[in-house]
Amino acid sequence: MSSPTILLAGIDEPGLNTIDVYRSHGGYDMARKALTEMTPQTVLDELLASGLRGRGGAGFPSGKKISFIPKANVDKYLVCNADESEPGTFKDRELMQKSPHMLIEGIIIGAYAAGANRSFIYIRGEYAEQADIIDAALVEATEAGFIGQNIMGSAFSLSLVLHRGAGAYICGEETGLLDSLEGKRGNPRLKPPFPANQGLYQGPTVINNVETLMTMPHILRMGGAEYAKIGTETSAGTKVVSVSGNVQRPGNYEIELGISSREIIYGLAGGPPEGREVKFWFPGGSSSPVLTKDDLDVPYDFDSLAKAKSMLGSGAIIVVDDTVPVVSVALKLAKFYKHESCGKCTPCREGTRWTVSMLERVDQGLATPMDLDIMASVQEQIIGNCLCVLGDAMAMPIGSMVAKFRDEFEAHIEAARAANPWLGDAEPDTDPVLIQGAAGA
Repeated sequence: MSSPTILLAGIDEPGLNTIDVYRSHGGYDMARKALTEMTPQTVLDELLASGLRGRGGAGFPSGKKISFIPKANVDKYLVCNADESEPGTFKDRELMQKSPHMLIEGIIIGAYAAGANRSFIYIRGEYAEQADIIDAALVEATEAGFIGQNIMGSAFSLSLVLHRGAGAYICGEETGLLDSLEGKRGNPRLKPPFPANQGLYQGPTVINNVETLMTMPHILRMGGAEYAKIGTETSAGTKVVSVSGNVQRPGNYEIELGISSREIIYGLAGGPPEGREVKFWFPGGSSSPVLTKDDLDVPYDFDSLAKAKSMLGSGAIIVVDDTVPVVSVALKLAKFYKHESCGKCTPCREGTRWTVSMLERVDQGLATPMDLDIMASVQEQIIGNCLCVLGDAMAMPIGSMVAKFRDEFEAHIEAARAANPWLGDAEPDTDPVLIQGAAGA
Protein backbone atom coordinates (compact mmCIF):
# COMPACT_ATOMS: atom_id res chain seq x y z
CA MET A 1 0.00 0.00 0.00
CA SER A 2 1.47 3.36 -1.00
CA SER A 3 0.97 6.07 1.60
CA PRO A 4 0.31 9.72 0.78
CA THR A 5 2.78 12.08 2.38
CA ILE A 6 1.18 15.09 4.04
CA LEU A 7 3.07 16.22 7.14
CA LEU A 8 6.48 15.03 5.98
CA ALA A 9 6.12 16.30 2.40
CA GLY A 10 9.17 18.49 1.71
CA ILE A 11 10.08 18.39 5.41
CA ASP A 12 13.81 18.34 4.63
CA GLU A 13 13.80 21.47 2.46
CA PRO A 14 16.50 23.87 3.69
CA GLY A 15 15.08 26.89 5.47
CA LEU A 16 11.59 25.45 5.96
CA ASN A 17 11.81 26.58 9.57
CA THR A 18 11.77 30.22 8.38
CA ILE A 19 8.56 32.08 7.57
CA ASP A 20 9.62 33.08 4.05
CA VAL A 21 10.25 29.52 2.87
CA TYR A 22 7.14 28.24 4.67
CA ARG A 23 4.94 30.92 3.05
CA SER A 24 6.43 30.20 -0.38
CA HIS A 25 4.71 26.81 -0.14
CA GLY A 26 1.34 28.22 0.83
CA GLY A 27 2.06 28.53 4.52
CA TYR A 28 -0.53 30.48 6.54
CA ASP A 29 -2.92 30.48 3.56
CA MET A 30 -5.29 28.15 5.38
CA ALA A 31 -5.14 30.25 8.55
CA ARG A 32 -6.03 33.28 6.43
CA LYS A 33 -8.88 31.38 4.78
CA ALA A 34 -10.24 30.28 8.14
CA LEU A 35 -10.15 33.76 9.66
CA THR A 36 -11.44 35.70 6.64
CA GLU A 37 -13.72 33.28 4.77
CA MET A 38 -15.01 30.85 7.40
CA THR A 39 -16.74 30.98 10.76
CA PRO A 40 -15.45 29.05 13.77
CA GLN A 41 -18.32 26.61 13.30
CA THR A 42 -17.51 25.92 9.63
CA VAL A 43 -13.87 25.28 10.55
CA LEU A 44 -15.04 22.92 13.28
CA ASP A 45 -17.37 21.21 10.81
CA GLU A 46 -14.40 20.46 8.54
CA LEU A 47 -12.43 19.03 11.45
CA LEU A 48 -15.39 16.87 12.45
CA ALA A 49 -15.86 15.67 8.85
CA SER A 50 -12.18 14.72 8.59
CA GLY A 51 -12.47 12.07 11.30
CA LEU A 52 -9.10 13.20 12.67
CA ARG A 53 -8.31 11.44 15.93
CA GLY A 54 -5.78 12.76 18.44
CA ARG A 55 -2.22 11.77 17.60
CA GLY A 56 -0.87 12.07 21.14
CA GLY A 57 -1.99 8.71 22.54
CA ALA A 58 -5.67 8.58 23.41
CA GLY A 59 -6.96 8.77 19.84
CA PHE A 60 -10.02 10.82 20.78
CA PRO A 61 -11.75 12.59 17.85
CA SER A 62 -10.15 16.04 17.67
CA GLY A 63 -13.15 17.91 16.32
CA LYS A 64 -15.38 16.47 19.02
CA LYS A 65 -12.89 17.55 21.70
CA ILE A 66 -13.05 21.13 20.42
CA SER A 67 -16.85 20.95 20.28
CA PHE A 68 -16.95 20.38 24.05
CA ILE A 69 -15.63 23.92 24.67
CA PRO A 70 -18.56 26.05 25.92
CA LYS A 71 -19.67 29.02 23.83
CA ALA A 72 -19.70 31.42 26.80
CA ASN A 73 -17.97 34.79 26.44
CA VAL A 74 -15.01 34.03 28.72
CA ASP A 75 -11.28 33.54 28.26
CA LYS A 76 -10.65 30.20 26.59
CA TYR A 77 -7.35 28.47 26.10
CA LEU A 78 -5.70 26.17 23.59
CA VAL A 79 -2.68 24.25 24.84
CA CYS A 80 -0.33 22.36 22.53
CA ASN A 81 1.07 19.31 24.27
CA ALA A 82 4.66 19.15 23.01
CA ASP A 83 5.88 17.20 26.04
CA GLU A 84 6.88 14.23 23.92
CA SER A 85 8.25 12.00 26.67
CA GLU A 86 6.81 8.57 25.79
CA PRO A 87 9.82 6.25 25.29
CA GLY A 88 10.22 5.42 21.62
CA THR A 89 8.42 8.56 20.40
CA PHE A 90 10.32 11.23 18.47
CA LYS A 91 7.93 12.30 15.68
CA ASP A 92 6.99 15.66 17.21
CA ARG A 93 10.64 16.53 17.66
CA GLU A 94 11.31 16.31 13.92
CA LEU A 95 8.09 18.11 12.99
CA MET A 96 8.76 21.03 15.36
CA GLN A 97 12.41 21.27 14.44
CA LYS A 98 11.89 21.34 10.69
CA SER A 99 8.50 23.03 10.28
CA PRO A 100 7.63 25.14 13.35
CA HIS A 101 5.38 27.48 11.36
CA MET A 102 3.12 24.58 10.45
CA LEU A 103 2.53 24.11 14.17
CA ILE A 104 1.81 27.82 14.69
CA GLU A 105 -0.64 27.79 11.78
CA GLY A 106 -2.36 24.73 13.21
CA ILE A 107 -2.66 26.45 16.58
CA ILE A 108 -4.28 29.49 14.95
CA ILE A 109 -6.85 27.29 13.19
CA GLY A 110 -7.55 25.15 16.26
CA ALA A 111 -7.86 28.19 18.53
CA TYR A 112 -10.21 29.92 16.08
CA ALA A 113 -12.45 26.84 15.93
CA ALA A 114 -12.51 26.64 19.74
CA GLY A 115 -13.01 30.36 20.26
CA ALA A 116 -9.80 30.46 22.29
CA ASN A 117 -7.98 33.77 22.54
CA ARG A 118 -4.96 32.53 24.49
CA SER A 119 -2.67 29.65 23.54
CA PHE A 120 0.41 27.92 24.88
CA ILE A 121 2.98 25.43 23.65
CA TYR A 122 4.22 23.25 26.52
CA ILE A 123 7.47 21.70 25.29
CA ARG A 124 9.58 19.18 27.18
CA GLY A 125 12.69 20.60 28.79
CA GLU A 126 15.01 18.27 26.91
CA TYR A 127 13.93 19.78 23.58
CA ALA A 128 16.11 22.88 24.01
CA GLU A 129 17.07 23.13 20.32
CA GLN A 130 13.48 22.67 19.16
CA ALA A 131 12.28 25.28 21.68
CA ASP A 132 14.81 27.79 20.34
CA ILE A 133 13.59 27.13 16.78
CA ILE A 134 9.95 27.64 17.81
CA ASP A 135 10.89 30.82 19.68
CA ALA A 136 12.46 32.22 16.51
CA ALA A 137 9.44 31.18 14.43
CA LEU A 138 7.09 32.78 16.95
CA VAL A 139 8.94 36.09 16.63
CA GLU A 140 8.61 35.89 12.83
CA ALA A 141 4.91 35.02 13.02
CA THR A 142 4.21 37.87 15.43
CA GLU A 143 6.07 40.40 13.28
CA ALA A 144 4.12 39.21 10.24
CA GLY A 145 0.82 39.75 12.05
CA PHE A 146 -0.16 36.09 12.38
CA ILE A 147 -0.07 36.21 16.19
CA GLY A 148 -1.44 39.10 18.21
CA GLN A 149 -4.36 41.49 17.84
CA ASN A 150 -6.75 41.31 14.89
CA ILE A 151 -4.81 38.66 13.00
CA MET A 152 -4.70 39.28 9.23
CA GLY A 153 -7.16 42.12 9.62
CA SER A 154 -9.83 39.89 11.14
CA ALA A 155 -11.68 40.31 14.41
CA PHE A 156 -9.78 37.35 15.88
CA SER A 157 -6.91 37.93 18.33
CA LEU A 158 -4.60 35.29 19.76
CA SER A 159 -1.62 35.29 22.09
CA LEU A 160 0.85 32.40 21.98
CA VAL A 161 3.42 31.59 24.67
CA LEU A 162 6.11 28.90 24.55
CA HIS A 163 6.61 27.26 27.96
CA ARG A 164 9.55 24.95 28.61
CA GLY A 165 9.01 22.03 30.98
CA ALA A 166 11.56 20.60 33.38
CA GLY A 167 11.76 17.02 32.16
CA ALA A 168 8.94 15.09 33.85
CA TYR A 169 7.08 12.28 32.06
CA ILE A 170 3.96 12.95 34.13
CA CYS A 171 3.62 16.39 32.52
CA GLY A 172 2.70 14.66 29.26
CA GLU A 173 -0.60 13.80 31.00
CA GLU A 174 -2.89 16.68 30.15
CA THR A 175 -3.93 17.72 33.65
CA GLY A 176 -0.40 17.30 35.02
CA LEU A 177 0.69 19.53 32.15
CA LEU A 178 -1.89 22.16 33.16
CA ASP A 179 -0.68 22.19 36.77
CA SER A 180 2.92 22.57 35.60
CA LEU A 181 1.91 25.35 33.22
CA GLU A 182 0.32 27.16 36.15
CA GLY A 183 3.59 26.94 38.09
CA LYS A 184 2.58 24.07 40.33
CA ARG A 185 4.08 20.62 40.78
CA GLY A 186 3.12 18.46 37.81
CA ASN A 187 0.47 16.23 39.38
CA PRO A 188 -2.59 14.88 37.56
CA ARG A 189 -5.97 16.25 38.58
CA LEU A 190 -9.04 14.28 39.53
CA LYS A 191 -11.56 14.25 36.69
CA PRO A 192 -14.27 15.51 36.39
CA PRO A 193 -14.15 18.45 35.95
CA PHE A 194 -12.58 17.95 32.56
CA PRO A 195 -10.28 20.55 30.96
CA ALA A 196 -12.94 21.52 28.41
CA ASN A 197 -14.95 22.98 31.28
CA GLN A 198 -12.33 23.76 33.89
CA GLY A 199 -8.77 23.58 32.62
CA LEU A 200 -5.95 26.11 32.54
CA TYR A 201 -6.54 28.86 35.12
CA GLN A 202 -9.96 27.25 35.67
CA GLY A 203 -11.05 28.28 32.18
CA PRO A 204 -12.31 26.18 29.25
CA THR A 205 -9.27 24.55 27.66
CA VAL A 206 -8.65 22.35 24.64
CA ILE A 207 -5.40 20.35 24.67
CA ASN A 208 -4.00 18.90 21.45
CA ASN A 209 -0.83 17.11 20.45
CA VAL A 210 1.72 18.66 18.06
CA GLU A 211 0.95 16.28 15.18
CA THR A 212 -2.80 16.77 15.63
CA LEU A 213 -2.53 20.54 15.33
CA MET A 214 -0.10 20.38 12.40
CA THR A 215 -2.63 18.29 10.49
CA MET A 216 -5.36 20.96 10.71
CA PRO A 217 -4.05 23.27 7.93
CA HIS A 218 -3.94 20.26 5.59
CA ILE A 219 -7.50 19.31 6.45
CA LEU A 220 -8.71 22.77 5.48
CA ARG A 221 -6.65 22.65 2.27
CA MET A 222 -7.98 19.22 1.26
CA GLY A 223 -11.43 19.50 2.81
CA GLY A 224 -12.54 17.34 5.70
CA ALA A 225 -14.43 14.84 3.51
CA GLU A 226 -11.39 14.30 1.25
CA TYR A 227 -9.07 13.82 4.21
CA ALA A 228 -11.47 11.22 5.63
CA LYS A 229 -11.02 9.12 2.47
CA ILE A 230 -7.43 8.41 3.51
CA GLY A 231 -6.94 5.55 5.97
CA THR A 232 -9.84 3.50 7.30
CA GLU A 233 -13.42 4.42 8.15
CA THR A 234 -12.66 4.85 11.85
CA SER A 235 -8.96 5.78 11.60
CA ALA A 236 -8.76 8.52 9.01
CA GLY A 237 -5.67 10.12 7.56
CA THR A 238 -1.96 9.54 7.80
CA LYS A 239 0.16 9.00 10.89
CA VAL A 240 3.81 9.77 11.50
CA VAL A 241 5.22 6.64 13.11
CA SER A 242 8.51 6.53 15.03
CA VAL A 243 10.22 3.16 14.58
CA SER A 244 13.14 2.22 16.83
CA GLY A 245 14.75 -0.73 18.54
CA ASN A 246 16.14 -3.73 16.67
CA VAL A 247 15.52 -2.53 13.11
CA GLN A 248 17.93 -1.68 10.34
CA ARG A 249 16.40 1.67 9.36
CA PRO A 250 15.00 3.40 12.47
CA GLY A 251 13.31 6.74 11.95
CA ASN A 252 10.03 8.57 11.34
CA TYR A 253 7.75 7.30 8.59
CA GLU A 254 4.43 8.78 7.49
CA ILE A 255 1.99 5.98 6.78
CA GLU A 256 -1.65 5.71 5.80
CA LEU A 257 -3.59 4.32 8.73
CA GLY A 258 -4.66 0.74 8.02
CA ILE A 259 -1.35 -0.31 6.45
CA SER A 260 0.00 -3.70 7.57
CA SER A 261 2.28 -3.50 10.61
CA ARG A 262 4.64 -5.88 8.81
CA GLU A 263 5.01 -3.35 5.99
CA ILE A 264 6.11 -0.72 8.50
CA ILE A 265 8.55 -2.90 10.45
CA TYR A 266 10.01 -4.87 7.55
CA GLY A 267 9.16 -2.78 4.49
CA LEU A 268 9.98 0.71 5.75
CA ALA A 269 12.27 0.08 8.71
CA GLY A 270 14.09 -2.91 7.18
CA GLY A 271 13.25 -5.40 9.92
CA PRO A 272 15.73 -6.78 12.48
CA PRO A 273 19.43 -7.22 11.64
CA GLU A 274 20.35 -10.13 9.39
CA GLY A 275 19.84 -13.52 11.01
CA ARG A 276 17.47 -12.28 13.70
CA GLU A 277 13.68 -12.21 13.89
CA VAL A 278 11.08 -10.15 15.71
CA LYS A 279 10.42 -11.47 19.20
CA PHE A 280 7.88 -8.84 20.29
CA TRP A 281 7.07 -5.22 19.58
CA PHE A 282 5.38 -2.25 21.19
CA PRO A 283 2.87 -0.75 18.71
CA GLY A 284 2.35 2.59 20.48
CA GLY A 285 5.29 3.44 22.70
CA SER A 286 6.52 1.69 25.82
CA SER A 287 3.12 1.95 27.53
CA SER A 288 1.32 -0.24 24.99
CA PRO A 289 0.83 -3.99 25.57
CA VAL A 290 3.35 -5.92 23.51
CA LEU A 291 2.48 -7.95 20.42
CA THR A 292 4.54 -10.83 19.02
CA LYS A 293 5.79 -11.91 15.60
CA ASP A 294 2.42 -13.62 15.12
CA ASP A 295 0.76 -10.18 15.11
CA LEU A 296 2.84 -8.56 12.38
CA ASP A 297 0.00 -8.64 9.87
CA VAL A 298 -2.37 -6.66 12.12
CA PRO A 299 -3.42 -3.45 10.31
CA TYR A 300 -1.84 -0.41 11.89
CA ASP A 301 -4.87 1.62 12.95
CA PHE A 302 -6.64 2.46 16.21
CA ASP A 303 -9.36 -0.20 16.11
CA SER A 304 -7.34 -3.11 14.68
CA LEU A 305 -4.65 -2.72 17.33
CA ALA A 306 -7.31 -2.47 20.04
CA LYS A 307 -8.83 -5.75 18.79
CA ALA A 308 -5.35 -7.27 19.04
CA LYS A 309 -5.41 -6.22 22.74
CA SER A 310 -2.89 -3.42 22.34
CA MET A 311 -3.12 0.20 21.19
CA LEU A 312 -1.76 2.63 18.63
CA GLY A 313 -0.93 5.14 21.37
CA SER A 314 1.56 7.78 20.32
CA GLY A 315 2.49 5.89 17.16
CA ALA A 316 5.89 4.67 18.33
CA ILE A 317 6.87 1.15 17.30
CA ILE A 318 9.67 -0.36 19.39
CA VAL A 319 10.97 -3.65 17.97
CA VAL A 320 12.68 -6.25 20.17
CA ASP A 321 14.41 -9.14 18.42
CA ASP A 322 15.17 -12.68 19.60
CA THR A 323 18.60 -11.77 21.04
CA VAL A 324 17.07 -9.65 23.83
CA PRO A 325 15.86 -11.25 27.11
CA VAL A 326 12.28 -10.28 27.93
CA VAL A 327 13.14 -9.90 31.64
CA SER A 328 15.68 -7.15 30.94
CA VAL A 329 13.12 -5.20 28.88
CA ALA A 330 10.43 -5.58 31.55
CA LEU A 331 12.77 -4.48 34.34
CA LYS A 332 14.06 -1.44 32.47
CA LEU A 333 10.52 -0.41 31.61
CA ALA A 334 9.25 -0.83 35.19
CA LYS A 335 12.16 1.19 36.58
CA PHE A 336 11.33 4.03 34.21
CA TYR A 337 7.70 4.23 35.33
CA LYS A 338 8.63 3.87 39.00
CA HIS A 339 11.00 6.83 38.62
CA GLU A 340 8.44 8.94 36.74
CA SER A 341 5.46 8.25 39.03
CA CYS A 342 4.39 11.45 40.79
CA GLY A 343 3.43 9.39 43.85
CA LYS A 344 0.05 11.05 44.25
CA CYS A 345 -2.05 7.86 44.16
CA THR A 346 -1.34 4.57 45.92
CA PRO A 347 -1.89 2.04 43.09
CA CYS A 348 0.74 3.74 40.93
CA ARG A 349 3.20 4.75 43.65
CA GLU A 350 3.23 1.36 45.39
CA GLY A 351 2.46 -0.74 42.32
CA THR A 352 5.41 0.52 40.28
CA ARG A 353 7.80 0.18 43.24
CA TRP A 354 6.61 -3.33 44.08
CA THR A 355 6.75 -4.45 40.42
CA VAL A 356 10.38 -3.32 40.16
CA SER A 357 11.23 -5.28 43.33
CA MET A 358 9.52 -8.41 41.99
CA LEU A 359 11.26 -8.17 38.62
CA GLU A 360 14.59 -7.76 40.38
CA ARG A 361 13.84 -10.98 42.28
CA VAL A 362 13.06 -12.67 38.98
CA ASP A 363 16.32 -11.39 37.49
CA GLN A 364 18.32 -12.61 40.48
CA GLY A 365 16.67 -16.04 40.61
CA LEU A 366 14.93 -15.35 43.93
CA ALA A 367 11.37 -15.57 42.60
CA THR A 368 9.05 -18.56 42.15
CA PRO A 369 6.41 -19.34 39.50
CA MET A 370 3.82 -18.32 42.09
CA ASP A 371 5.43 -14.86 42.22
CA LEU A 372 4.75 -14.50 38.51
CA ASP A 373 1.07 -15.20 39.14
CA ILE A 374 1.00 -12.59 41.90
CA MET A 375 2.82 -10.06 39.73
CA ALA A 376 0.35 -10.57 36.87
CA SER A 377 -2.53 -10.15 39.31
CA VAL A 378 -1.10 -6.92 40.71
CA GLN A 379 -0.85 -5.44 37.20
CA GLU A 380 -4.56 -6.14 36.74
CA GLN A 381 -5.29 -4.37 40.03
CA ILE A 382 -3.33 -1.28 38.95
CA ILE A 383 -5.12 -0.87 35.60
CA GLY A 384 -8.03 1.54 35.83
CA ASN A 385 -7.47 2.42 39.48
CA CYS A 386 -5.04 5.33 39.20
CA LEU A 387 -5.62 9.09 38.94
CA CYS A 388 -4.03 9.06 35.49
CA VAL A 389 -2.79 6.40 33.09
CA LEU A 390 0.84 6.32 34.25
CA GLY A 391 0.20 3.25 36.40
CA ASP A 392 -1.63 1.60 33.50
CA ALA A 393 1.29 2.54 31.24
CA MET A 394 3.52 0.22 33.24
CA ALA A 395 0.97 -2.45 34.11
CA MET A 396 -0.32 -3.09 30.59
CA PRO A 397 3.04 -3.92 28.92
CA ILE A 398 4.39 -5.77 31.98
CA GLY A 399 1.22 -7.85 32.23
CA SER A 400 1.36 -8.66 28.52
CA MET A 401 5.01 -9.73 28.72
CA VAL A 402 4.36 -12.06 31.65
CA ALA A 403 1.35 -13.55 29.87
CA LYS A 404 3.05 -14.08 26.51
CA PHE A 405 6.53 -15.07 27.71
CA ARG A 406 5.76 -16.94 30.91
CA ASP A 407 8.08 -19.82 29.95
CA GLU A 408 10.99 -17.45 29.42
CA PHE A 409 10.41 -15.76 32.79
CA GLU A 410 10.46 -19.16 34.53
CA ALA A 411 13.54 -20.28 32.57
CA HIS A 412 15.29 -17.02 33.51
CA ILE A 413 14.60 -17.66 37.20
CA GLU A 414 16.02 -21.19 36.99
CA ALA A 415 19.09 -20.09 35.03
CA ALA A 416 19.80 -17.24 37.47
CA ARG A 417 19.50 -19.62 40.43
CA ALA A 418 21.81 -22.14 38.82
CA ALA A 419 24.39 -19.45 38.05
CA ASN A 420 24.44 -18.14 41.62
CA PRO A 421 26.50 -20.39 43.90
CA TRP A 422 25.11 -18.58 46.98
CA LEU A 423 21.63 -19.86 46.14
CA GLY A 424 22.71 -23.39 45.35
CA ASP A 425 19.79 -25.80 45.34
CA ALA A 426 17.82 -23.98 48.06
CA GLU A 427 14.07 -23.80 47.58
CA PRO A 428 12.95 -20.13 47.52
CA ASP A 429 9.90 -20.76 49.66
CA THR A 430 11.59 -22.89 52.35
CA ASP A 431 15.21 -21.85 52.77
CA PRO A 432 15.40 -19.41 55.74
CA VAL A 433 18.55 -17.70 54.50
CA LEU A 434 16.98 -17.15 51.10
CA ILE A 435 13.77 -15.78 52.59
CA GLN A 436 15.73 -13.34 54.74
CA GLY A 437 17.79 -12.23 51.75
CA ALA A 438 14.68 -11.74 49.60
CA ALA A 439 12.97 -9.75 52.34
CA GLY A 440 15.89 -7.37 52.51
CA ALA A 441 16.20 -7.05 48.75
